Amino acid sequence: MLRGARQVGKTWLVEELGGQEFDNLVKIDFEESPGFISLFDGDLDPEKICSELAIRTGSDISAGKTLLFFDEVQECPRAIMALRYFYEKMPELHVIAAGSLLEFVFSEISFPVGRIQSMEIQPMNFSEFLLAQDFNKAAELCNSQIAAVSESIHEFLIEQLRIYLLIGGMPECVQVYVQTKSIKSATEVQDEIIETYQFDFNKYRPKTDISCLNAVFSGIAARVGKQIKYTGLVKDFTIPTIKKAFESILMSRIANKVKAVSSPGIPMEVQASDRKFKSIFLDIGLMNRMTGLDYNDAFTHKNLLSIYRGQLAEQFVGQEFEAKDRKPLFYWAREAKNSNAEIDFLVVRDGKYIPVEVKDGPSGKLRSLHLFREYYKPSYSVVFHSGPMGILKEEDIVFLPLYFAGSFAQYGFSFEKQVKQTP
Repeated sequence: MLRGARQVGKTWLVEELGGQEFDNLVKIDFEESPGFISLFDGDLDPEKICSELAIRTGSDISAGKTLLFFDEVQECPRAIMALRYFYEKMPELHVIAAGSLLEFVFSEISFPVGRIQSMEIQPMNFSEFLLAQDFNKAAELCNSQIAAVSESIHEFLIEQLRIYLLIGGMPECVQVYVQTKSIKSATEVQDEIIETYQFDFNKYRPKTDISCLNAVFSGIAARVGKQIKYTGLVKDFTIPTIKKAFESILMSRIANKVKAVSSPGIPMEVQASDRKFKSIFLDIGLMNRMTGLDYNDAFTHKNLLSIYRGQLAEQFVGQEFEAKDRKPLFYWAREAKNSNAEIDFLVVRDGKYIPVEVKDGPSGKLRSLHLFREYYKPSYSVVFHSGPMGILKEEDIVFLPLYFAGSFAQYGFSFEKQVKQTP
């Protein structure tokens, strides 16, 4: 089962797989062709279902040769339940289901746990954005173990990063940009995607207030990197109503929680707060569009990453972490009166806590990072910035270019090895 927000490329991926690896692809789109839903009203015997599908589609369904694809499967909850019986009674037949808003369906059906392998699909990350432009070597560099690069390569990657921050990773936006080299054309696609999400909100009735949901949708995009307070997201609604709308956004995969940890411990989830958290938006391009960023001004801005006081950079790193690491995100927030000490992200590598800060420009004083180091003695610390790689050996701090965020999430950083190699 492929899960993820709308427009992240789930359908395209399955159709590509079906075309390359199977003799034929039988696709049932329950949103486009709701007539197929009735096939699942009776018993869920997979042989009977396949027999009827073969008659209605005119396609043979043969194990090992056919890929059976249930698309927009949230429109037919019983098709999700049927996956269990396909697994048990027709294990040789390859079946993929894909959909959005699936969390809303799972609460209403008996989900076949242990019978379905799930995969979360995210927007294209930065290295995939480079691949889409045929910058294969650059993509390989950003998808490998971290190593220092030349000044010219650094400048090239930063320039591409500036474009990615505006385009984002929604596949159709990237495709339009690659074909036209027009940021304006890509933003028009962003508007269409945002409109699609808002149209989907009507499906959340009656569980969620739609007016509140629309306001929270915009509020989350504007508050990336800041602690979420429900009353700060939207006014004129009660806290329970706002909370329900916020949780609906999370369930639809449009945003993810980043929980606060005040006293690190393993597993981190146990130490995390349910009341203190931030959020990361689905896609940085959509986030920019929703907050009203003028792409002409932004592209000529001397330091694009300083816009929104570094929120843009924090969104980028969080999005890269989610795409590569596929684990919940956490940040450190000190619990003390009159203290606003925070570390943007807190990750675990080889059983050790690694504090990760994201800076839009010069390193500054890094007060929160030094405070964390004093209390918890991490083996090393990471600061992502727009400059080249550098290491403060005396303080065990490594400065990494932002474009290495995905590489760090996937491979970590060989701090001791790099220290030996760095003068």
